[in-house]
This record gives sequence, structure tokens and C-alpha cells, in this order.
Amino acid sequence: MSKPAVYPPSAEFVSKARVQGMEGYRALHEEAVNHPETFWGGVAEREIHWFEKWTKVVDWNPPDVKWFVGGKLNVSYNCLDRHLDTPRKNKAAILWEGEPGEQRAITYQELHRLVVRFASVLKSRGYKAGDRAIIYMPMIPEAVIAMLACTRLGVIHSVVFGGFSAEALKARIQDLGATAVITADGGYRRGKEIKLKPAVDEALLDCPDVRDCIVYRRTGSDTPMKEGRDNWWHTLDETASEDCPAVPLDSEHPLYVLYTSGTTGKPKGILHTTGGYLTYVTATMKWVFDLREEDTYWCSADIGWVTGHSYIVYGPLAAGATNVMYEGAPDYPAFDRWWRIVEKYKVSILYTSPTAIRALIRQGDQWPDAHDLSSLRLLGSVGEPINPAAWEWYHRVIGKGRCPIVDTWWQTETGGILIAPMPGAVPLKPGSGTLPMPGLVADIVDLNGFEVPPGKEGYLVLRRPWPSMARTIWGDPDRYKEQYWTKVPGAYFTGDAARCDEDGYYWILGRVDDVMNVSGHRLSTMEVESALVKHAAVAEAAVVGKPHEITGQAVCCFVTLKKGQHDHDALGKELRQWVAHEIGAFARPEEIRFTDALPKTRSGKIMRRLLREIVTNHTVAGDVTTLEDMSVITSLAAQQDED
Repeated sequence: MSKPAVYPPSAEFVSKARVQGMEGYRALHEEAVNHPETFWGGVAEREIHWFEKWTKVVDWNPPDVKWFVGGKLNVSYNCLDRHLDTPRKNKAAILWEGEPGEQRAITYQELHRLVVRFASVLKSRGYKAGDRAIIYMPMIPEAVIAMLACTRLGVIHSVVFGGFSAEALKARIQDLGATAVITADGGYRRGKEIKLKPAVDEALLDCPDVRDCIVYRRTGSDTPMKEGRDNWWHTLDETASEDCPAVPLDSEHPLYVLYTSGTTGKPKGILHTTGGYLTYVTATMKWVFDLREEDTYWCSADIGWVTGHSYIVYGPLAAGATNVMYEGAPDYPAFDRWWRIVEKYKVSILYTSPTAIRALIRQGDQWPDAHDLSSLRLLGSVGEPINPAAWEWYHRVIGKGRCPIVDTWWQTETGGILIAPMPGAVPLKPGSGTLPMPGLVADIVDLNGFEVPPGKEGYLVLRRPWPSMARTIWGDPDRYKEQYWTKVPGAYFTGDAARCDEDGYYWILGRVDDVMNVSGHRLSTMEVESALVKHAAVAEAAVVGKPHEITGQAVCCFVTLKKGQHDHDALGKELRQWVAHEIGAFARPEEIRFTDALPKTRSGKIMRRLLREIVTNHTVAGDVTTLEDMSVITSLAAQQDED
């Protein structure tokens, strides 16, 4: 395969950057690796307000860890109160746009007032530190307000994405032992009202411990309310106090539980705590996004995912950023909705997913080209590895060749970004997450835990603790240890395959179960997908391994095409040869299946696990609670039956 292009940061970008040049990056990284307690203690002192200072920076007994032991702080105070004695008081904290077109600009001072009032509501109803609440809302400012109000009191929150079913919601309420649900009547998506309260009502039939359901009126549609349990947000707000001080909390006090799903139906609640998490997401917000006081920052994720927690709410607000929030779909009412928002609000930093980028590519360059995107100075990617062809389009068409792209690797479990370029320091290679954050000691190993040489694929592990790492799986510490800490003793097993090149750059190849073994060749599904989407006719591709009696596994590709007339038989043969040319004959797909859509989560990730079930078992039996459109799987399964 050809050597990847390298994009060094421009002299102008470097001159204004927080971390300047590779010398700046190396100095930070070496200090963090060689003197971790001094380094992280300094970061915590600079970035965070503490009511009481810690007695020890880190207490590490794998897999158990405590950061800033004995320290007392409050997340809501750090995101709001401490800005009120600075010029940020009247700075926009949130610039929100609803899908129908409403706009709100909320300053730090006003956001503080709204959070205090809602925290007072919760406090008046008896909620205190250690209680648990579920937040099930659309992308509206009140979702942020609810999160910050919970943190003000020490109420442990779990945000459940507004597209989840009643059954998925119920499972999370029950697992968390929540006694409060904060929701809305509904929200908007592609011009339609998406009702939320009916799902809550259905879920609560089997959740007798929930004593309060607080409902924000977003759409105004008819909403049944259960007397004694349900209350309108605006009614409770009418008598709310504006005196509700932030509660000093221990650094290791649980902040939130975020559920991820897998092949079983049981939700897996990842627990993050307070001091280390807030320190790390605030620091990486500045390092990775080179955040400046005047920036308008937009992360397009949903608050229901970890990206929304760390890089819409806690990291940006603790760092004093101006955040754009948008409620609806990127292609409604037209394919240029995002570009209208960038132009309107003069967005300078855009952070989105490779899936969204590929969908935008499919719509055509005329949509972004019709708008003034000159305010952009930095682009970001999150969620899965970005293929080089999509990277190049993002850089050329959206960034006009002048915006660095920070391709970020991290997980729900890691809490914050672990591998990504510092944009004023690290030369970029399309498709590579580049280098670890300061203090992160990453390694690529074989199944026996031994380091593999540069260029060889292996399993990505982390050898040192970092402040934002998960502490456990809620209610299931044994599962936490088994899943993350037994594969390679003393190291965190990420579950991702990767390789490291001769420059020390990391190339994330996807989940371990997204790595195929074809005739003894370890082959990344990501690598085949990248080759496919380089073809002019291909919009998106998802690749899985299917059982093969001779080779062990064979390569099966699901492909969506760009608009136009295509001879599927001829194109299928052409794409098989194309992959063989791009990677090698051993990678030639056995099967190419054309489809109008791929199964995705509501956050836009392709659910390759379901495709693997279809080609292996001819049916889908695993967890589908995160699937956005069940009809996609139904259609693909029907095709399988016909075959």
C-alpha cells in the first residue's frame, strides 16, 4: 500500500496554538510520563476549582484507581459559578437551534440561573447526593440544565438517548435504581414530532420506585400526566428558589452512569466519577481543539452518548466555550442544514462523525459549496476510524485545505479523548489518530500480551491509568474486571485492533471482532471499507467476516452507492477486483451486497455486529435497542432468505 500523505500544521496555526510544534507536544508528554503525579496535579490545579485540595494525586491498584484522593469539588460550580466573576459572565454558553427554526442564546449567567432553579426543584422534592435520576430528552438546552442541576446536588444521572424504546428505557431505570425521570413531551426529527412521554409511561409501569417524572413542554402536544407522579417542568419552576449552592463532593463521588449495549440484552452501565473526569475532559478540550476564548464550537453528537457528555457539556462549559446545539437531522429540510448553521453562527470548530461525513459526501459538494464556511479553523472526527478518502474530502471541501483535522480515538469507558493530534504540534496522516495524549502509555500487543513490531496489527492496550477512566460497571464489578483487565494482566484492554507505524502513529482498525482472519491473513474490516469507499461509485460500505469452510472466514461487503444508474453485476465484479488491487488478492471480497441503507445506531455508527449475525446465522438475535431503523435489518434479512 502507498505511503500516506502527511499534512503538517501551517506556520500561522502553530504561531497561535496552545501547544506549538512537536517539541511542545514531546515536552508535555514526557513530563506526564516521567512525573505523572506532578503533571496531573498541576493540570488539576490550573483547570479546576477545588473547595478542598486532594492529599494524593493518584492511588493505583489495578484495576482499582482513585484520582485526587480527598479532594472536594463540584462539576456545576466549575462549569458555571466560577465564570460569573469573569468577562465570560455575559458570553454565550449555548447557541441553540431547534429543527423547526427557533433560536436561543443562553449566557453563562443565565444558564447558571436556570440550573440553580432546577436544582432547587430537585432539592425541594428531597433529592440529594447519591440519589439517581434518568434524563430522557431531545437535544434542547434543558437536557444540559438537567445534567448540571443533578451535578450541583450530587445526584447521579444517566442520560438515555431520546430514540431508545420504552423497553430499553425501563432496563436502564431498573438497573440504576433511579427514583426520578426527567423528560419532555417530545422533540423534532425530520419535520415530525418524536414523542417521548408515552415511552416513559410504558417504562414506568414496571418501575414502581420512580416517584417523580418531570416533563418539559417542548412540542405542546397532548400529554397525559399521572397525578402524584408527573409534573410539568414550567409549573415547578414557577416557585423555584434561586438560592441553591453547589454541594462540595468527594473527587471520587459518582458523576454519571452511561449505558452501552452489546450482544446481550442486559445494559452495561459505565460509571464515571467527578474529579479526575472533569480534570481530564477540561484539559483535552483545550489540547485537542486548541480552544480559544473567541471560538464558536459545535459538536454534532447527541447528549445521550459519551461524546455529548464530555465534549458538549462538561469539557466545553468547564473551559468556558460557546457551544452550538442543534436539535434535528442534518438533512432537514434540505441537505445544507448543517452548512447553514456553520455560516449563521460563524462556527470555528466542527466535531462530527465519519458516518455523518460520508453521508454528506453522498449528497454532493454543491451543498457545502453554496455556503460561506470561512469561519471554520479546525475540524474533528469521532466515533469510529475515519477512512482516508472521507478525511481528504472533509479537509478539501469543508476545510478548504486550511483546517487541521483532529481524528480522535476514545471510548465510553475512557471518558475522554486518548489518541488524537494536538493540531498546532502534530503533522496529520489521513486515517490515523496520530499520537497519545500526554501521560497515555499505549501499546499494541499479541494475544499473549507481548508487544508487536511497528506495522504489525495487534490489540490496543493502555499501560498507565488516566484521570477520566471508568471506575466500574454499575452493580457488576466482576464483569468490569473480566472484560477490561484480564486479557493482558495489569493493562486496560480496549477491545480495538490497531497498528503503529514507524513514526509512532496509531492506526485504529476497529473492534477486535471487526478483524477477519482470511486464509491466515489478519484483515481489518476498516481497511476493506476504506478501499471500497475510494471507488467513485461507492458512498458507504460495511464489511464483515462470514464463515467459510476453506479459508475460515470470507470477506462479505454491504455497499450503498452514490446516486446514478449502476449495473450491479458488473459493478460487483469491478469492486472485488478494486479491493484486490488496493490491498492484495487475499483481501478480494467473496461477496458484494448492494443495499439502500446500512443498519446504524441512533448516533450514526454502523452496526456491523448485526450484519455479522445475518451472514452467519441468517437472523438477528442480539440487542437491537440502539438500532435507528429496524426496517433496514428486516430488508437485509429478507435478501439473505432469498439468497
